[in-house]
Amino acid sequence: MKKTTLMMIASASMLFAAPAMDTTNMNMQGKGMKMMQNCKYKNSKMGHGMQGKKMMMQKKMAKKRMNSPFLIKHGLPHLTKMIMPYMNDPAFNLTSEQKYQLTKVRTTTMNAIMEAKPKVMALRKEIVNASAAGVSAKALKDKVAKLALLEAAATMTQLKCIESTKDILTKDQIFFLLTNKNKKMEHGKKKMMRGKNDQPKLMKMRGNQSMKCASGKCGQGMNK
Repeated sequence: MKKTTLMMIASASMLFAAPAMDTTNMNMQGKGMKMMQNCKYKNSKMGHGMQGKKMMMQKKMAKKRMNSPFLIKHGLPHLTKMIMPYMNDPAFNLTSEQKYQLTKVRTTTMNAIMEAKPKVMALRKEIVNASAAGVSAKALKDKVAKLALLEAAATMTQLKCIESTKDILTKDQIFFLLTNKNKKMEHGKKKMMRGKNDQPKLMKMRGNQSMKCASGKCGQGMNK
């Protein structure tokens, strides 16, 4: 009996002598890991942000082409649209007569295009739906030919607009438009490149912030 009692006392002594598990440190470590994971997630999300913007731009351009009533979807410049921001620019140097003629050409062109566009879009949709419903290509031949004629007419309107606009402008004014267009394109490319170059820097900054976060608040608990 005495032996059993002694063994029980010894066991109890060992139990009390063992160090208690530091749950505070464990909790702080858990919080630190969670905060670092959140920072990594933010960095990853930021990295995908640039790609997301690029994809959005590509989708926007594709949608614009789909809604175009022209036979040639891209490549032909919208000269009157390019001119609009510079109508009163002294460097462009338009005369009052030129402004009047350019406005007239743009109005005539826009009226013709706005009249053709709903017809093109409606016929295009009709052909797509008919094809999806199983209508044969032979049965759709006349509709496709009509669509091609409408798109060709809209394209001819655009070509005439370009021709008329060039006839109104001087060589120096055309050069001014092309120069500014190229500047805008270069600026857009540089902006995209800056975004790509800044991405690793921003991710590094975010990474440093996450390290500060871990060694600051979370680390304080770990070092205790």
